[in-house]
Amino acid sequence: MEQDYLKSIIENVMDVAAEKDLWNEGDTVIVAVSGGPDSVALLHVLHEISSRHIPLKLICAHVHHGFRQESDDEAIMVQELAESLGILVETAYIDVPAYMKSSGKGGQEAARDKRYEFLFETARKYGANSIALAHHADDQAETVLMRLLRGTGPSGLAGIKIKRTQENVELIRPFLRINKADLIKLCDQRGYSYAIDYSNMLTKYRRNAVRLEVFPFLEQYNAQFSSSLTQLAEVIGDEDDFMERSTQDAYRSFVRKIDGRLSFDAPSFLGLHVALQRRLIKLILNYLSADQENTDFIKIETVRRKILQDQRKNWRLDLGAGLTCFREYEEVSFRSKPPATEGKYIYQLHSPDSPELELPEIGKVLKLSIVEGKEMRDGFKLASEAASFDAQQLRFPLTIRSRQPGDKMKVMGLNGSKKVKDILIDEKVPPSVRSLIPMVCDSSGSIVWIPGVRRSVHAAVGRHTTCILRMELVDAEE
Repeated sequence: MEQDYLKSIIENVMDVAAEKDLWNEGDTVIVAVSGGPDSVALLHVLHEISSRHIPLKLICAHVHHGFRQESDDEAIMVQELAESLGILVETAYIDVPAYMKSSGKGGQEAARDKRYEFLFETARKYGANSIALAHHADDQAETVLMRLLRGTGPSGLAGIKIKRTQENVELIRPFLRINKADLIKLCDQRGYSYAIDYSNMLTKYRRNAVRLEVFPFLEQYNAQFSSSLTQLAEVIGDEDDFMERSTQDAYRSFVRKIDGRLSFDAPSFLGLHVALQRRLIKLILNYLSADQENTDFIKIETVRRKILQDQRKNWRLDLGAGLTCFREYEEVSFRSKPPATEGKYIYQLHSPDSPELELPEIGKVLKLSIVEGKEMRDGFKLASEAASFDAQQLRFPLTIRSRQPGDKMKVMGLNGSKKVKDILIDEKVPPSVRSLIPMVCDSSGSIVWIPGVRRSVHAAVGRHTTCILRMELVDAEE
């Protein structure tokens, strides 16, 4: 008895849809149909599922790339196919050769860019939940092998995902566990008309060469080589998802965003398994830069080994594309652009009546408030962003300025003066943030407060203080 390919493929797709939650009743799905056997089969199968199993609103989307003479006939064929099934069709006529010339991209990359651009536009037009693509198990095997040849990590070996969100639309691939041969047999068995793109036989395209030359050679040693690669992608894909979730958990636990940089404590990082160390570095670099070249293994491993090896000194690595990684004491930080300007600045406050002063050069705001009475006599706590002063002893106008060479301060609790540079070193203030700390001076030029670090002996709050001036340095966004 001849196998009913339509029934078996529908069962396969329904199982995948249930497992991966590909759609819900009433969803609008854009179906990408090129006219080849894979996409023709996809439209027929989804139409059967929508008619007999779960109601879906299908929109057929076809792109005329302007490459081949046959493209006109293919567009007409897809139009007639959709109409015969009662499915609305959207067709885009794109001059891909012109786009290749303007963008400098190759034919396949240019065609892909324009095809996906049209699919996302169509999805937005109809408020679609997803875009269904006809990638199959053979495509998956080819993708895994090409990535392996190029050099890749586990995420690359996971191959093509059955479901992936992009531009707020889900890209779904219901055929990813079905071989191309079975899709062609379905079309032939049911009499579905389809087009043949003979450019798929040209080995000047790398993917074609892999399919037509590399796979037949390797299958001499393992007849199930293609199936082995798709199984590998399935297993690695699930394990990669688990590792990605673990990496996100580590990111939330360890990584802090401070003054535009992403930082973590080196000892905490060293306690992670090496697999999580690599993935955490990669995740941070991805957050800071969309350039995937910044996440290659050599760059990630260079950073990781630097953290492991140089644990007792400060260092800085230039990672290219504006990215830097640096260690300051026990903290490792990543930054995608230079820190706030280190240029000179100077401001004055002529009386305590001004509630706040903006310091745009460092992205901070100095806030002032007056408190009458004795409720704030606890004074200033070290390593705080706030300080309290005896308002009657503090001499105005106050000057708020950038740090200068040779700055000194009479530190509370110490005899005599101390260089600000030494104070910052002793307090282990990271070098990258020292330029962001202003000096608050009284009318005589004496430094009365280094926010977040130390205060001076000037205008200290005591038992006889009746009016207290509180100063606080906060981020400009607050």
